[in-house]
Amino acid sequence: MRTPLVAALIAVSGAAQALDLAGVFADHMVLQRDVPLRIWGRAEPGQKVQVQLAGRSAEAMAGSDGRWRASLAPLKAGGPHRLQVSAGSEQRRLDDVLIGDVWVAAGQSNMEWRLADASDAAVAIAAAGAHPQIRHAKMPHRVSLQPQPDAPPLRWDVSGPATAGDFSAVAWHFARHVQADLNVPIGILNLSWGGTHVETWTSPRAAATDPDLADTMRAMPADAAAFVQRRRERLLERVRRFQGDEPADVAGADPRLDDRAWPTLNAPQVWEAQGLPGLDGKVWLRRHVTLTAAEAAGSATLHLGLVDDCDESFVNGQPVGQTCGWDTPRAYALPAGLLREGDNLVSVRVTDTGGDGGIHGPAANLRLDTAAGTKPLAGRWLARVESLLPVQEPGPNDLPGLLFNGMVSPFTPLAVRGVIWYQGETNAPRAARYAQAFPRLITDWRAQWRLPRLPFYFVQLSSYGPRPPQPDGSAFAELRDAQRQALALPATGMAVSIDVGDANDIHPRDKRTVGERLARIALARSYGKPMPFKGPTLRASHQLPDGSFELSFGDVAGGLSTRGGEPLRGFAVAGADRRFVPAQAVIVGKDRLRVWSDAVPRPAALRYAWADTPLEANLVDGDGLPASPWRSDRWPLSTRDIRPEF
Repeated sequence: MRTPLVAALIAVSGAAQALDLAGVFADHMVLQRDVPLRIWGRAEPGQKVQVQLAGRSAEAMAGSDGRWRASLAPLKAGGPHRLQVSAGSEQRRLDDVLIGDVWVAAGQSNMEWRLADASDAAVAIAAAGAHPQIRHAKMPHRVSLQPQPDAPPLRWDVSGPATAGDFSAVAWHFARHVQADLNVPIGILNLSWGGTHVETWTSPRAAATDPDLADTMRAMPADAAAFVQRRRERLLERVRRFQGDEPADVAGADPRLDDRAWPTLNAPQVWEAQGLPGLDGKVWLRRHVTLTAAEAAGSATLHLGLVDDCDESFVNGQPVGQTCGWDTPRAYALPAGLLREGDNLVSVRVTDTGGDGGIHGPAANLRLDTAAGTKPLAGRWLARVESLLPVQEPGPNDLPGLLFNGMVSPFTPLAVRGVIWYQGETNAPRAARYAQAFPRLITDWRAQWRLPRLPFYFVQLSSYGPRPPQPDGSAFAELRDAQRQALALPATGMAVSIDVGDANDIHPRDKRTVGERLARIALARSYGKPMPFKGPTLRASHQLPDGSFELSFGDVAGGLSTRGGEPLRGFAVAGADRRFVPAQAVIVGKDRLRVWSDAVPRPAALRYAWADTPLEANLVDGDGLPASPWRSDRWPLSTRDIRPEF
């Protein structure tokens, strides 16, 4: 087999191109059954290449660039087989190759999350040895400004106690469920990278069709050096009003500092979404708070929500705490005597080392809790850039298409059965745009693989964040609704996961439930197995004379029910004033329920599970599959004006 050392020696010596297979081909891999199999690689230009597998054979000729591609006739599920490739006196051999179904597992951190870090990891890993026909290959993180024709050599691992801990947890549970039902080998090609946007997974050609990205795509730099130069020039132009002509040290914690001319940034909101993409460095944020004598008396607690990445926080010039960790809530105790009647200054020195930066998270988590009540701190903060980090080569979210080029493009010739996808948390601040961006990605990938109905099954975002009593202004709810709208595309399916989320952790540990719900979709939609897989789906609603709503549902295997048999919860109604209040709801038939609120006699809108963390929403079918969040209104979304910044 080829090794990196052999390849390096060939390049240094200037020898003829050695026979090589593309990086995806390795011992223990799974190849797609029942379709022509494309095998490709490199050889000396003009050389004839012969490929043999399981009694099938094919020939190809290496082109002037040394690239060759052969096509084998379809094979039924089975193995193990030996794949042999020869050209002249050279041979390459892969052993323990299985024929089965290959699924691409892609997205951000919740897809990348390892089995070893999920709940019940010890039990799952111990059982992994019973599933040797599950194979997993992880593509290393890689960005590229140009589509890459090949991947580095991948390692296909056989499911077992020594290997499965490093598998994608969602993908492993998906594969285990499917493989157990079908008894065919399942290969998982893991293309995932935490914290990544949908735009970076979309091909440059498809991204260019987005009006919000068209100018960016026309100005795409040709190489990393051009990117760095352009990014620095644009960054200096954007931050000039926050720093003057050059960054300078600033005593940002000093209450005596005259900050009246400082510009402002909104918090909580990352500054990349406020016209400052690519700003990595140190930024001072200051907020003046006027307190009464009662509010200033006694001790208090400063809540800063989440800060990406590190903060050094001060009140009236005194340090009160510092933390590093983009997803760690900040809460700093203030001793009695630190606050005073009148003007008080909260200063936060934010250090961002890459990706998003600034104070973020729910607005309710940004506040000052005093002895006499709470002072909200969300809103405009004075801002000054202290220093900038050197501009680095492109990261995954710096431009559209970078992960498609580096991590997806190499595999589009590979025959696959479908895609499972878990992504969207990073796009939540601009959730309204996801309603176009996500279908664009699905259509794009189908075009890239030349499979117009490539199955594409995805996870609707889990619960995470605050639990407000009223369902409005939720970016996660708006993102979930955008995901639901993608079901209008053929051959798609959505696994609802609001019931297995974690209000305090964006990475819920229950990956088994998510993987198994994706497997249900695949078994029903791709393999024709008769089983429930959707959960209750709203079919129709109408308003009764008494102001209540009657709703009818489809996909109610066993009839409508509630999780744990508890009273029905999660509904809210609003009148023409658009102020939502919790509503009562009861099941009135196998597929019907009624919703009302005595506080809203003339309701204009109805919503279900419309919140960042709707863990109380409990409508399920007889199999326990939850209903998806939805809304009846078409009132403007809170994220409607947030556009991507690159």
